[in-house]
Amino acid sequence: MGSSRSANTISAAGRPQDAVFRLSPFGMGTIDAGRRFVSANSALLRMFGAAGVEDLPPLDEIAFGDDVTLALPEAGETDEAGDIASQPRELRIRRLDGSAFWCLLSILDVGRAEAPAFLLQLVDIDERKRRELDLADRESRWNHALESAGQGVWDHDFAKGELFYSRQWKAIRGMAPDEAVDGTLETWIQSVHPDDRARVLLEIERQESAEAVFNVFSYRERHRDGHWVWIESRGAVVEYGPDGRPSRIAGTDTDITERRKAEERMVQLSRRLELALDISRIGVFESNLHDKTVAWDERIRQIYGKATGAIGRTDWEDSIHPADRDHASAGVAQAIESGREYSQAFRIVRGEGEIRHIRSRGVTFVDADGVPRLVGANWDVTEDVLLQQELQHAKDLAEARSAALEEAQARLQYNALHDHLTQLPNRRYLDVALEERAIRAAAAGARLSILHIDLDRFKEINDTLGHSAGDGMLTHAARVLRAHMGPEDFVARIGGDEFVFLVCGPEKRNLGDLAERIVTAMRQPVTFEGHVCRFGASIGIASAAGSSIDGRQLLINADLALYRAKNKGRSRHEFFTSEFQAQIIVSKKTADEIMASLEQRRFLPYYQPQFCARTLDVAGVETLARWDHPERGILAPAAFLPIAEDINAVGAIDRQILERALFDLAAWDMQGVVVPKLSVNVSSRRLQDPDLCASLRALPLQAGRLSFELLESIFLDDCDPKILESLAEIRKLGIDIEVDDFGTGHASIVSLMKLLPRRLKIDRQLVKPIVRSQAQRRLVGTIIEIGRSLDITVTAEGVETAAHVRLLREMGCDLLQGFALARPMPALEIVDFVHSERWRDVQDAAPDLPERLRGSV
Repeated sequence: MGSSRSANTISAAGRPQDAVFRLSPFGMGTIDAGRRFVSANSALLRMFGAAGVEDLPPLDEIAFGDDVTLALPEAGETDEAGDIASQPRELRIRRLDGSAFWCLLSILDVGRAEAPAFLLQLVDIDERKRRELDLADRESRWNHALESAGQGVWDHDFAKGELFYSRQWKAIRGMAPDEAVDGTLETWIQSVHPDDRARVLLEIERQESAEAVFNVFSYRERHRDGHWVWIESRGAVVEYGPDGRPSRIAGTDTDITERRKAEERMVQLSRRLELALDISRIGVFESNLHDKTVAWDERIRQIYGKATGAIGRTDWEDSIHPADRDHASAGVAQAIESGREYSQAFRIVRGEGEIRHIRSRGVTFVDADGVPRLVGANWDVTEDVLLQQELQHAKDLAEARSAALEEAQARLQYNALHDHLTQLPNRRYLDVALEERAIRAAAAGARLSILHIDLDRFKEINDTLGHSAGDGMLTHAARVLRAHMGPEDFVARIGGDEFVFLVCGPEKRNLGDLAERIVTAMRQPVTFEGHVCRFGASIGIASAAGSSIDGRQLLINADLALYRAKNKGRSRHEFFTSEFQAQIIVSKKTADEIMASLEQRRFLPYYQPQFCARTLDVAGVETLARWDHPERGILAPAAFLPIAEDINAVGAIDRQILERALFDLAAWDMQGVVVPKLSVNVSSRRLQDPDLCASLRALPLQAGRLSFELLESIFLDDCDPKILESLAEIRKLGIDIEVDDFGTGHASIVSLMKLLPRRLKIDRQLVKPIVRSQAQRRLVGTIIEIGRSLDITVTAEGVETAAHVRLLREMGCDLLQGFALARPMPALEIVDFVHSERWRDVQDAAPDLPERLRGSV
């Protein structure tokens, strides 16, 4: 191998190899083991556009595009002479200017072991390679063009008896690609539309007889799914037989269904356009710009008032209003010069000075003979212009009123967001401001506080001095709140005598001090029309800080704190605290337990018997609500009634107690214990339930045995008419009405006469002192006499001693109820209690009976 390398090494200057190297038309050069050029002939330098061998790039960088790595020949790769050489390869080479050319590259190992070297030969094949690629590209484009154009190819070689139909030819007819085609004329012609068959046969005969070497015709053929497709067939004679007749005809079929439909649409469009021109009265003109001749159609003659006679070169300009003539002529001239279309408006004068408004559009073009022409249209828009002038006049009037309308809109917007009396923001504005400030405070990590303010004794001023005085106090309160506002604060009147004060901004504020200053300012007397008015303010304060502030919840918390302030005596402030929140959580838990217990029917009745004062026989029982709490046991109404009222659950509890009581009443009857009367407490809210009577009708009621006990406080002189209507319906169902706790409310004798209850119950606070107070006995006696005069049965509550029993019997009281006779008990104990009749021993009871009874309860 060493002798072979020395034989192929480039000889010193002057040897024949040097001449071949220098004068070779092919690019030749040598590279070292580092792949850098050591020498290069002029042909190689020209190929790269290099001035010298030092400008040539390394072997690894001469390839263009994907050919980035060129391997040097290795031992084992030899040519026919046994020399180590790489296989010639075609690739693109990058010139120094970045352009590329195709070449044939060969690499030959011409070095020695101690001095490796390689000979490169580059043959420029760029032109041949580009022709090959261009030819392949054109063939590919032709194949793709036929396929994408949707042309089906057919080839009839009569000499060989071969009929060829391409996949697209079949696809046009809805046939499968591999489906066989019966190409005999007799079979195929049956798929042609009957109206086209004669013409198609004639065209085929002309082609097969060589009358038409190239023929194009169209016809309809039935698609595989049944509809007709229009096909344009192009055929040409490819070969002729010895008899001079065509022996091979080939061509293409194209589906032109859509084109035919488009042509039909074009015809219809042309007809519609012509009709539209007639209806719209658009006139068309054409001018030869070479000889200046002009042609007008009939419509444009009518527009310009020139029905007859030839149209001269200046007739158009002469018809234009003098004030518009120069502008119109210049517009046309500019369009002719620039070759662009124009659009303009001008006036014309026709007849005896009649002025018409014209719109004109036109464009220049060059006809088939190379003559420049101008074609355009004119139409009369006089009516439109007059209408536009009227509209412009109306617009001017509208714009003249625009400022007033905008001002009115601003006033409406202001009024929508502000209280008309105090000019403070209203509730709607507060909702927006609260949300914005909550977001802003959360983003800045600041604190947002709310003072919910309610005026004390405002109603008294409003009722005694009138609404004008009340309005004056509200205006004064608004001034006080404005005086205490900081630069970022927000104050709103949210209704009646309620205000909300948002404390915003980065500075720290002493909210308690601010609230006290407001309360103090509100206490100051205000003079109105000679009257000194005094009122105060109660304030609830809630505050929050952090990354998430719920403005609505903060307002609720402030409202709860206000409620607490008013309950603690008014004219003060209270903070919403964690302790307060814990109470709310407890209340919420109790509310949830109440709702769950309603579903589980854990509210049950207890019964306290009532006795005839004369005989001490059982005359009835009062039903008392109890809650069978799953954890706390039996609870009296004081443990749940306030919360039940807050969540509007009292009606549901009343309903459940009534249903259980009616069940117990029926059970006692079945056991032979007759309780003459069952009294059930009912709330005013329950009486206002529109579905009350309907629900009562669904229950097993016994006329005369059920009585509803109503608190006296329900029956003020101005009792709600809806309640009175409801009571009338209840009486119709056979339910009696009783007044409970009589003597502690505000009912007058007049209202008692209006209601006429079956019973009234004297409150225990009046009954208890009669044992030691003569005046109290006279009061109770008077109530008993009133009941007797109105034929109302009187029941005395709080009967705790034998003395009570004796005195009330002597005073003529009808019924007795109290611990001296019986305590409240569950339904299961009533039967044993009635059978035992142990209450009759009350006359002999020890003086400490009330205390023992209280202990047992």
